[in-house]
Amino acid sequence: MSLPAWVSWVGTDACILTLHAQPGAAKSGIAGEHGDALKIRIQARPVEGAANAALLQFLAKRLDVPKSALTLISGESSRHKRVRVPLTAEQVIARLQD
Repeated sequence: MSLPAWVSWVGTDACILTLHAQPGAAKSGIAGEHGDALKIRIQARPVEGAANAALLQFLAKRLDVPKSALTLISGESSRHKRVRVPLTAEQVIARLQD
């Protein structure tokens, strides 16, 4: 299986997602690919970490994992973010396509 550019392996039971976050959107949702990243629109504004918290909550719900299982590796104050997910790449892709 060929993986999209926005998913990379970390061992056998985890992967890293490269994301382009768009805070302040009218509605949260996946907006497709943005270069080598997956673009995710987040309704929360980028104030005091609210958009990052909303992004992790959105991902946790879509991926069916606890929010505490996700780790924001980089991009705390940037639109370009990397998030560690405790699932295989195939599981992530299948759950985000639903």
